[in-house]
Amino acid sequence: MKIGARYLDGETEFTVWAPLRERVALEYSPAGKTGFESLDLERAGSGYWRALVKGAVPGALYSFMLDGKERRPDPASRSQPKGVDGPSEVVDRSYGWRDSSWKGVAPAGMIIYEIHTGSFTPEGTFEAIIPRLGELNALGVNAIELMPVAQFPGTRNWGYDGVFPFAAQNSYGGPRGLKRLVDECHLSGIAVILDVVYNHLGPEGNCLHEFGPYFTDRYKTPWGPAINFDGPFSDEVRNFFIENAVHWFEDYHVDALRLDAVHAMYDFSATTFLLALGRRVRAFSKEAGRPFYLFAECDRNDPSLVRDPSLGGAGLDGLWCDDFHHSLHALLTGERDGYYEDFGDIDQLERAFKEGFVYSGQYSKYRKKSIGAPLTGVEPSRLVVFSQNHDQTGNRMLGERLSSLVSFEALKLVAGAVILSPFIPLLFMGEEYGEDSPFLYFTSHAGRELAEAAARGRAEEFRGFRWKGTPPPPNSEETFLKTKLDWEKGRTGRGRTLREFYRALIEIRKTALSLAGSSWDSVEAAPERRLLYLQRRSDEAKALAVFNFGKEASAANIPPVSGRWLRAIASSDPLWGGGDEWSVTPPRIDGPGPLRLSPESFVLYIKEG
Repeated sequence: MKIGARYLDGETEFTVWAPLRERVALEYSPAGKTGFESLDLERAGSGYWRALVKGAVPGALYSFMLDGKERRPDPASRSQPKGVDGPSEVVDRSYGWRDSSWKGVAPAGMIIYEIHTGSFTPEGTFEAIIPRLGELNALGVNAIELMPVAQFPGTRNWGYDGVFPFAAQNSYGGPRGLKRLVDECHLSGIAVILDVVYNHLGPEGNCLHEFGPYFTDRYKTPWGPAINFDGPFSDEVRNFFIENAVHWFEDYHVDALRLDAVHAMYDFSATTFLLALGRRVRAFSKEAGRPFYLFAECDRNDPSLVRDPSLGGAGLDGLWCDDFHHSLHALLTGERDGYYEDFGDIDQLERAFKEGFVYSGQYSKYRKKSIGAPLTGVEPSRLVVFSQNHDQTGNRMLGERLSSLVSFEALKLVAGAVILSPFIPLLFMGEEYGEDSPFLYFTSHAGRELAEAAARGRAEEFRGFRWKGTPPPPNSEETFLKTKLDWEKGRTGRGRTLREFYRALIEIRKTALSLAGSSWDSVEAAPERRLLYLQRRSDEAKALAVFNFGKEASAANIPPVSGRWLRAIASSDPLWGGGDEWSVTPPRIDGPGPLRLSPESFVLYIKEG
């Protein structure tokens, strides 16, 4: 069932689901007139109400009056020009798209770059991202992931407090601004992944519960009531969110959705919401003539999410892998608080490279139970890995980026680990030049009570960590402004060097190694020296990489090799800011022997011919 306000050839069809209401009226501003007119909607079955109105054209404001008492915006509003408490706006879905030849980027070949629209540029808008696309292209990025843009309260927010899932945030530039960004991305060869939240809605401006049983008290999420995906009336609730997914693909030409925290979507149906969503998206892809993708974030290490439905899986296209991040972070920083309690040994990073999940049924000290299942039969290109992202950075008390926690040499080391992994690499905005401004949690709630609750909630989250200090107040504008990127840092000195290093690594991944959809034949750790060896023998691009995660120089033993192997990149090379007696690895090797590695460095060799 199509929902919301759909403008078609001079008239608008309004459809809203309100199964428990006795009367639903539309109040709208007609074309060429001042004030509002009122019109009762007619029942359309299954709890839906509908009306076809000729006088409501794009730009018209409207609301629904429920049982003659409550005036509320449209739950499926496409635009909220006056914010979450204002009326909805009729939007012309058409747009002068120029991306007709765009066929997308397959997940296995993606280099993803995560962006928060509000803090990525000084302007904080969709259109302000466009002038930066050339720099991302030159870096080698071919997919951007936008943190949630569904309408949230105020003008600054991570996006996970959205309350109108169909409406592009007004302060970012609204529907037209987002469409222009997507169009320009496609013309630049860049796919767009949109982060969507189907596990909860924010507290401020949330009116869905007044229209119908969108929520259930059978389950609880960390953020409030759970979405009703498996109880009475859940068919129509599912329709709301499935239509939301299709609307981003159809109206905005978005290439993929990242489904936030699917572990907080409680659904014990035989045919789950995720399975139904996947079926609908595959059907839409067939209708549209090009593929659209679904990725998931899940903290359960659940491979069934990406397994084929014929094997009992949900059939999603990709899965965020926190274990890879935790292995890297704990190994380099020495942190063992909170969920890092389960990590810190190089053996775990070896396992992450080999299997993706470190915990695939093993006991977790942090969770005090066994978690996960083996990724048997799942290709490495189904996992997204990273050394930083909005969660792992922003959910620190002071929002420190990795550049504030480890050495410059270690930044290059983690870049190599992520980009030379067999998985889909993701970079967090500013990572490529070592941005050191924090990425803090921020909101702009109108009410003092909500602002104080957000501050208390953040403080509670950090109880499992031994971080010192006080969390910056989320509702303060100053907190938000501290997160803005400083692009000038990437133009000179070490910032420029690091950015060029990332560019070189990405180019090697795409060309000399052709890692998309491929893997390493051998991954072996030498724990006593904190070394990690990667070797590929079977593909045309035979390769050998050695990583030194120790803070001391080390002599690595080159595995048995034959022929001439040329050095493709060495992180300790003076070209990349290195420089001590251990910094120059040989330009070529032709057999076993010792290989001298600087502290926190790596080298990659590729077989000649």
